[in-house]
Amino acid sequence: MKLRAAFALSGLLLLSHATFAGPYTDDLSKCLVASTTPTDRVALARWIFFAFSAHPSVASYSAVKASDIESANVEIGALFMKLLTNSCREKTKAALRYEGPAAIQLSFQTLGQVAGMELASNPAVQAKMAGFAKQIDEAKIKELATEPAAPNATGGEPK
Repeated sequence: MKLRAAFALSGLLLLSHATFAGPYTDDLSKCLVASTTPTDRVALARWIFFAFSAHPSVASYSAVKASDIESANVEIGALFMKLLTNSCREKTKAALRYEGPAAIQLSFQTLGQVAGMELASNPAVQAKMAGFAKQIDEAKIKELATEPAAPNATGGEPK
């Protein structure tokens, strides 16, 4: 059962990619998360959902209206400005000065991940995300832990 829960929650990791932040970006990320309410984070997750729903591969499954997207843009634009220029002003200035504009992108990526977890913590969402776990052969996954790992492409041992 623990393995199935791990698979269900792994969907949240799709929002991230491997990038390492410096200490000022970390400080800004912490400030953004601490300065938002659960309502703010759900609004951010909704905005992300609306944006993703525009992708041609999934657009036919969504009934998001242009007016909903515009309202979300206004709401999230105001939230971003409040966070950067008021709530986290000093952290933003330091991150920009010492780590550049990527600090803002990385910090909001962190906030987006937290927003996704806000939605994922809902039992109805967890039940939907766990639905695919019925298709997982746990015994085959557990076998992987006992098999020796193949050397990496350069011929050395895996890291």
